[in-house]
Amino acid sequence: MNRFSLKKSSSHLLRQVLISAIFFCCIVFALLLGTSKLQATSEKSQIDSLRQAILRSAVHCYATEGTYPESLDYICDHYGIRWDTDKYIVDYEITGSNLMPDVNIFPLHQKEGAK
Repeated sequence: MNRFSLKKSSSHLLRQVLISAIFFCCIVFALLLGTSKLQATSEKSQIDSLRQAILRSAVHCYATEGTYPESLDYICDHYGIRWDTDKYIVDYEITGSNLMPDVNIFPLHQKEGAK
C-alpha cells in the first residue's frame, strides 16, 4: 500500500455521484426547456408567415382585379396558398369588396398519436 494515496470513504463517493446526478438533471431540464421555447417560437413564426402570405395574395388580387377575394377558397385556387389543415384553422372575414379582409390563424393543438 502506498502511504501517499488517500482512501476515499463511501460517503465521499456517494456525495460525488449525487452531485453529478443533480448536475446532469439540471442540464437535461435546461435542454428540454430550450427545446420547448424553440418549438413555440417556430409555431408563431409559421402562423405569422401564413397570415402574411394570405394578406399579400389578397392585396395582389385587389391590385390586379380591383376587389379583394370574396373567399379563402378563391385565394387558394388562384394564388396557390396552401397550409396544413390538421395544424391550423384560417378565419378569413371580408367586410366589403374594397376593404382589407381580416385574417386570423388559429393553431390546432393535438396530442401525440391522436387523430
